[in-house]
Amino acid sequence: MNYSVKYIFWSVVFMSLLGCKSREKEVIKTTTFVNPVYIKDFPDPTVIKAADGYYYAYGTNTDLNGKSINIQVLKTKNLVDWSYVGDALPTKPKWADKDFWAPHVLYDAQLKTYFLYYSGETASAPGKCLGVATSKSPAGPFIDKGEPLLCGNGFINIDPMAFDDPKTGKKLLYWGSGFESIKVQELSEDRLHFKEGSSLKTLVNPIINNDPANYQNLVEGSWVTYHDGYYYLYYSGDNCCGEKAHYAVMVARSKNAEGPFETLEEAAKTANSVILNKNEKWVAPGHNSVVTDDNGQEWMVYHAIDSKNPNGGRIVLIDKITYKNGWPTVNSGSPSTKPVLKPNIK
Repeated sequence: MNYSVKYIFWSVVFMSLLGCKSREKEVIKTTTFVNPVYIKDFPDPTVIKAADGYYYAYGTNTDLNGKSINIQVLKTKNLVDWSYVGDALPTKPKWADKDFWAPHVLYDAQLKTYFLYYSGETASAPGKCLGVATSKSPAGPFIDKGEPLLCGNGFINIDPMAFDDPKTGKKLLYWGSGFESIKVQELSEDRLHFKEGSSLKTLVNPIINNDPANYQNLVEGSWVTYHDGYYYLYYSGDNCCGEKAHYAVMVARSKNAEGPFETLEEAAKTANSVILNKNEKWVAPGHNSVVTDDNGQEWMVYHAIDSKNPNGGRIVLIDKITYKNGWPTVNSGSPSTKPVLKPNIK
């Protein structure tokens, strides 16, 4: 083989290898993602799959391009590539004029209506109230029913999460914060009130001490799932924001949607019930929701603060949930920082 032939041969081999590496990179790029999945301020993300086949996310109020957004809405087909939709609650209710926090949306197939639960407040009241609004579209606009569902002092009544018990059929509402317990109470059939004769139950209580391993000084951000015979109550604590942010996702479980719940700390005799905590890249991960892909795989959707851009707000991350010894786990206990296979969406 003369020099010219050798040169051509090895050039072809080299270019083929380059092509393989390029195609490999392209495959990796199209089949994986790297957190975050939404880089703008979007605290307290609730994600649902709507009747139109899209996933929708709802978040706490923010300022966007100089405009106040009461309840943010995003949508996506694949849980990774999100686009901004608008304001789910463009018209403020008559009972509240600021701080529309931590929304949750549930679709009632019989009523063919989406229900938005959220908290708000006004200067004339002593604290925050829970509200409920309705819409025929997951994107809104949602119209408030005209009066709050429940009011109280401080920020006790925030972070609502509506859940239909698959075993009993009860329509339940979870909520709570403000250094009080996570609570639950049954809703009426129209979902606009608490059911007459129902009573409030307390589920998980704060543990107030100065232990740096304790994230349960304050408990909030309820989210409930049902998996293999257990109800899992995810919650977060203890300080979501600011320079002293100290926040993580915790979990408890029960055989009954209304409790009593046993925390992971109680069951495993560990220092706390944390399943998702900070790492060098991501600070104060928390206030999660849980959604499934088309394979039935559960994904945790949550906010976190970029340690290199702490003024960038609380942005959106997702990570896969797996189960070990009957308890959910997320990675090795902190947000993923490397490429992860995308959710399976058909």
